This record gives sequence, structure tokens and C-alpha cells, in this order.
Amino acid sequence: MKVAIAGAGAVGRSIARELLSSSHEVTLFERKTDNMDPDAVPAATWILADACELSNLEQAQLQTFDVMIAATGDDKANLVVSLLAKTEFAVNRVVARVNDPRNEWLFGEDWGVDVAVSTPRMLASLVEEAVSVGDLVRLMTFRQGQANLVELTLPPNTPLAGKPVRKLDLPRDAALVTILRGGRVIVPQSDDPIEGGDELVFIAPVEAEPALRAAMGIPESSKNPVGGY
Repeated sequence: MKVAIAGAGAVGRSIARELLSSSHEVTLFERKTDNMDPDAVPAATWILADACELSNLEQAQLQTFDVMIAATGDDKANLVVSLLAKTEFAVNRVVARVNDPRNEWLFGEDWGVDVAVSTPRMLASLVEEAVSVGDLVRLMTFRQGQANLVELTLPPNTPLAGKPVRKLDLPRDAALVTILRGGRVIVPQSDDPIEGGDELVFIAPVEAEPALRAAMGIPESSKNPVGGY
């Protein structure tokens, strides 16, 4: 996979290293000379250029890339990069870093963003996921399809214990994608039973969450999922 990253600061470099370790091809865009340090990620291609400038992206032939990651420390720059990548170069997947949670509402398909990643929001969600039992926790939003990745930790005495996956009355647009049980990651099959203490991970649109909560026996008085937009 061919990946472009706008912003070669600590975040951009870390992402580049992870992708390179998985044998992807990575190009880093950096507009500040002081941040240019090819020795820090020698396997990446480094370009000294502002990724907000259309001509620089044209010169790099961004249309040949599979993914653009807008990872600068400036939300305005990340939005511009995302919009250019999607509308001018038809990049298939655009991922954008959100620095200020107050700007999250902007990071959607109108600005070309497929996935918005907010570090403060993700940290809050992970904290909530660690301490919440018996309620949905929204971990991530996939903007292109308006779907959320949500987690539910079942209480030990859940009435769902022993029920096979096929008998869960899930809403039509919701899907159970993973069961975390102790140290195991289970890809659910229709006959797999649910157990108390399971962490269930679903993908569901916002409008399906009330029905999902009902199907999983979550009281209506319970709070709304955290981590959402």
C-alpha cells in the first residue's frame, strides 16, 4: 500500500515507522526545514513541501497513493490536506488527525475525511471502556459511512450468558465483529455462546445504537455512549 503522510513531526514519524514495519510504501511531506530529518525514518521518502499546496501534491503524483494521512499539529492544515486529497486526487482513504476536540464536527465527508482520529477523544473513550460495564462505549467514528465502532463489556451476571451469537436480536445495520474474552480475540461464529465478562465490539450507525442497547439489555435510563461526535 502506498501512503502519504502530511506532517513529519513526532506523530507523523511514528505512523511512518509503523507502516514501514508492515512493508508499506511511505512518503512524508514536511514544510519546515527544521523538521526535515530523513535519518529519523530512512526507509521513507521525504519531501520538503507544504502539503496544503495543490502544486506540491501534483508534483508528488498524489493520485497514485492509496491513503493520505493528515497528521500535522494544525487542524486547519489537516482539513485542507484532506479536502485536496479527496476532491483533487481521488485518494481512496483519507485519515485526519484532530488536535482540538472542539473541531471534531468539521472532520467529515464534506472536508474529504473518511476517518477522523482525535487523541483526546480516544484516550477518554479508552478510559471509559476500562471502567464501564454494561453500557456502550463509542470508540471511533467512521465518517464516510456514518458508522461507529462501539464496545460493550457484559456484567458477570448478564442474562445473555449461554446465548449463541445467532440468537442475539441485533438491529439490521449492526454487526458484532469481535468478542474479547480474557486473553482471547474471538471472531464470532453463529454458534459461539456469549459469556459474562465478555467485551463485545460492534460496528453500528448512530441510529441503530438505541436498538442495539435494547438487544443487549441495556436500560434506557443508562447514559449515552461516550466518545461520539
